[in-house]
Amino acid sequence: MDVIALVGPSGTGKSHRALIVAHEHKVDTIIDDGLLIKDSKIVAGKSAKKEPSKIMAVRRAIFMEEEHAREVREAIKEVTPERILILGTSDNMVGKIAQILELPEISHIVRIEEIATPAEIAKARESRLKEGKHIIPVPTIELKPHFSGYLIDPLDIFFKKSKASRRKLGEKSIVRPTFSYYGKLLISDSAIARIVDHVATSEAGLTRTSHIVIKYSREREKGISITLEITIRYGNAIWDVAQRAQQRIKKMVEQMTGMVVREVNIAVKRLSTE
Repeated sequence: MDVIALVGPSGTGKSHRALIVAHEHKVDTIIDDGLLIKDSKIVAGKSAKKEPSKIMAVRRAIFMEEEHAREVREAIKEVTPERILILGTSDNMVGKIAQILELPEISHIVRIEEIATPAEIAKARESRLKEGKHIIPVPTIELKPHFSGYLIDPLDIFFKKSKASRRKLGEKSIVRPTFSYYGKLLISDSAIARIVDHVATSEAGLTRTSHIVIKYSREREKGISITLEITIRYGNAIWDVAQRAQQRIKKMVEQMTGMVVREVNIAVKRLSTE
């Protein structure tokens, strides 16, 4: 099984171009926003666009719910695709999806900037921000039993420009999910820091945290880095306590915020004898 990815920031037209990319790379199966799509049919999964909030939508898209991930993993084994296309907002995101779904390592990444002009990307962003329009690369008749949001309109896609020899590639649907009505969602650094502190100090042997710093990459879609200092109770194995804290912080921040955590850097500054 070969795995490729289509990567670009949210709202830049990835789902709009997914079928064309799939055709050009001989892909028979697509993973997009929590759905497993094979030959224009939804085989398994639940659309992130059905979720009532943006955070829940992101969690659904990266298969954070174990039952959801298990369903899609089993469906992949059953349909045995030859090549899968994963859609995501960053290299980290598509890599995480491949890892959770137990897929082979991604062999090739297509960037949205390689297949769309700046004007087309700007138009897609405007449609997302002003009208709340989202694309799902399946026919409307296939989507209706699965989607409880607002179906706006189907779109036919053609991969031949010549009218005389035009061949139909597939149909995709425009939807407006519930969370698109709510405006912009911001999560402050202080909220993330409180999560980090709570998760870290819940670890046995770790008594307190300090100097929690949240850093963003130039493109926020690529995730965040978390740095903190900790105090460990004397008598505990420093390496074990710090490593468990790293793993739990990454897991819980991603689960609670929907953000991708690129790294968690911990400095052990003190030992406590309390």
